[in-house]
Amino acid sequence: MRIRGAFIDGLARVWRARWLVLGIWATTIVVALPPALLLREAIAAQLGDSLAAASLARGIDLDWWSEFLAQSTGLGQSFRPAIIGFAAVLDNASRIADAEAIPPVVGWIAAAYVLLSLFLAGGIVDRLARDRRVGAAAFFSACGVWFFRLLRLGAIAAVIYWWLFTAIHPLLFDTVYPAWTHEVTEERVAFAMRMALYVPFTLAVCVVNLLFDYAKIRAIVEDRRSMIGALTAGARFVIRHPAQTLGLYALDTALHLGVIAIYFLIAPGASAHVMALVIGQVYIVLRVAVRLQFVASQTALFQSKLAHAGYVAAPVPRWPDSPAAQAILPQ
Repeated sequence: MRIRGAFIDGLARVWRARWLVLGIWATTIVVALPPALLLREAIAAQLGDSLAAASLARGIDLDWWSEFLAQSTGLGQSFRPAIIGFAAVLDNASRIADAEAIPPVVGWIAAAYVLLSLFLAGGIVDRLARDRRVGAAAFFSACGVWFFRLLRLGAIAAVIYWWLFTAIHPLLFDTVYPAWTHEVTEERVAFAMRMALYVPFTLAVCVVNLLFDYAKIRAIVEDRRSMIGALTAGARFVIRHPAQTLGLYALDTALHLGVIAIYFLIAPGASAHVMALVIGQVYIVLRVAVRLQFVASQTALFQSKLAHAGYVAAPVPRWPDSPAAQAILPQ
């Protein structure tokens, strides 16, 4: 299958699994709702019946915002102007690019979301690989079957990403960059040099992401138990098909950047409260769809090379016949 064929096949699979997209979006709402309610209570307690409350109902009051941040701790410190509209996208990208730490309370929320994503990943890949409806019972059975295996794969990935951000990133930006710009007097030249260093680091992160994507796909589609074996097989597939795997990843990335560009053009300001909320949620739905497009198109490419469309080695898991169900049934 050519790159374009895998890309189009992936789009078709995501469309046929559109209820899965909405389900994942709803999951993000469920995860975000408790901290959002806690933050709402903190803001309400700080405002009380003050005149600032009426002012904030009409728009942003930066003076009040600065005062709130100065008095807040924990979750309140995450309520910054950078969370509004497209600024949130830039803020997240900046934190990743510069390997900045996030507030501990936000880190715990992110860790919970990552664990939930790992749990759902098995069912998502299984559903997209079969390319047909399997039912909620089979979906969540697949989630249970694959959770602990993907947890082991995620631990390996975490170690490699940790090495990239704690060893390679400081080498490039704390050692190489100061050496390059030691005698540079123009700020734009120094900025260009820093941008040049982001290229190899971003490529390294993307390659690692690509390898683990195919490791996850090979593990689930081929019903592998060894995650090291799955990672080796995923790397072998990428090495044997570099043009197709890298080209497809670039095409999916272009789609991702296209969604971000559209959001940049239509994202309203902070004063348009309702519209900002609606457009923000539509953007999240599209982000979920694009992430599934990566998985669906890569799965389609793998199946076209080493199997056939819709091939999955394991039978459709049926509750309570799945291993996860057997583990919790009374003996």
